Amino acid sequence: MLRLQRDHLETLLAAVDHGTLDAAARALSITPSAVSQRIKAMEQQLGRVLLQRTTPVAPTADGEVVLRHARQARLLDDETARALGVGPGGDAALPAVPSVALAVNADSLGTWFLDALALVRAGTEVVFDLHREDQDRTAELLRAGTVMAAVTAEADPVQGCSSVLLGVDRYRAVASPAFVARYLDGADTERRMTDRLDRVPLVDYDRDDDLQQGYLRRVLGHAPGGPRHFVPTSADFARAVTLGFGWGMLPEAQCLHGLREGSFVELTPGRRADVALWWQRWNLTSPLLERVTDAVRTTAREWLHQPA
Repeated sequence: MLRLQRDHLETLLAAVDHGTLDAAARALSITPSAVSQRIKAMEQQLGRVLLQRTTPVAPTADGEVVLRHARQARLLDDETARALGVGPGGDAALPAVPSVALAVNADSLGTWFLDALALVRAGTEVVFDLHREDQDRTAELLRAGTVMAAVTAEADPVQGCSSVLLGVDRYRAVASPAFVARYLDGADTERRMTDRLDRVPLVDYDRDDDLQQGYLRRVLGHAPGGPRHFVPTSADFARAVTLGFGWGMLPEAQCLHGLREGSFVELTPGRRADVALWWQRWNLTSPLLERVTDAVRTTAREWLHQPA
């Protein structure tokens, strides 16, 4: 039976989480040489290279498998210690607080996801290590063993994980009244409006954000040619659209109130963009991970469109 030493697993975790062997040594209060020796010993035991010695260090494909095992073992240990009321060193006065690493897209994080985590914290002590990433890339963090669960646009379960549909986040193309007056005056039909959107400023989250451009490619049949602002946080993205920097696709949670009160104008009412979101999590028997899953699914049902 394969048995990996816990101090070796914790050393691999520290190296990946802190980025360098020197930083891992400081976190573990050991020497960089000891860090290197522990990882090398585990690689020799397994006959596999686990860590790319780059800057920052990165796990190999085999290292990702071991990294996931290390995080699962740490979570189960923390949950057991918490249930027994003891800390990592056996101190009953300082019970262990489990840490749960999760990946989530910016719009979910900026609207409903923290509400779900608040439900979890209402019933237990836990700390969250949140990784914000585009919904098309959050599953990669699961594959790498970086997180235990993720909100993702990927339906097919990552190896070792389960996948359930959370719902559909519906986006609308909106702009401020001042932006419409300045750039889209006279576009009195949806066809004229979409034709003009090809040339006016838009707001993108970052250079990997394809929501706005993908929307126009579907509508126009080609990529838009207008100038792009890049605003890489969900709240500030919505704020930039409110201030008239450009038009953008906003989730209904961020734009319905503005549409009702007149601070937003919907540019193409007959066309919206739906993004299906899935919850993928480790197949691990963990009461805490179950609690997180239940809270995320419950909150998502309140915020996202559900399939018939």
